[in-house]
Amino acid sequence: MSLLQLYRMLYDVYGPQHWWPANSPFEVIVGAILTQSTNWQNVERALENLKQHNALTPERLYKLSEEKLTELIRPAGYFRQKAKKLKAFVKHLYAQHDGDLHTMLAQPLKKLRAELLSIWGIGPETADSIMLYAAQKPVFVVDTYTKRIFSRLGLVEPTISYEELQEFFTQRLPKSVKLFNEYHALLVRHGKEVCRPKPRCGQCVLARDCQFYRRSSSAVGR
Repeated sequence: MSLLQLYRMLYDVYGPQHWWPANSPFEVIVGAILTQSTNWQNVERALENLKQHNALTPERLYKLSEEKLTELIRPAGYFRQKAKKLKAFVKHLYAQHDGDLHTMLAQPLKKLRAELLSIWGIGPETADSIMLYAAQKPVFVVDTYTKRIFSRLGLVEPTISYEELQEFFTQRLPKSVKLFNEYHALLVRHGKEVCRPKPRCGQCVLARDCQFYRRSSSAVGR
């Protein structure tokens, strides 16, 4: 089964995911930082607090005190660390690009990724989410859901690194922002609802081609 076939199977089940839910590239970036180690419902509550205080622009967030920012993003969890990360991003944006997010995001892919990774609090997954969803660059985002699903399918090793897993996709798919966007969102949906830590294999459209499911079924049948 090719990666495109797998994509179509998931798409047929779940349909378009309309991800990333945000009204601006900056909101995507803030959401990408806030979603670290929490679920999206908590992030939405924190984003709503920021919106109510008109703080979802680089300028307003830059001027907002860290104490006030910590209070506003409390629903997202790890709020003190995340406030420092958000502040680190906007301080970098002003120091390097005079606060112009468009200029920053318009840089070539490799240069932008290296810059994002140089900012405290931004790791590969967050950087790539920003690249794909805010900068609209063809970067495939991988996460724990991706690794779980594809290692269970038997297509990659469970110990595969982030970079190796990302390369697995980029070598086998056309470089399309739209495709990468939808594919990642579908994998997150499938990982949350079906291919969970305790999987719901009976509900899985991929079960027929899944190595984990075949092994589990064989064990039960003995």
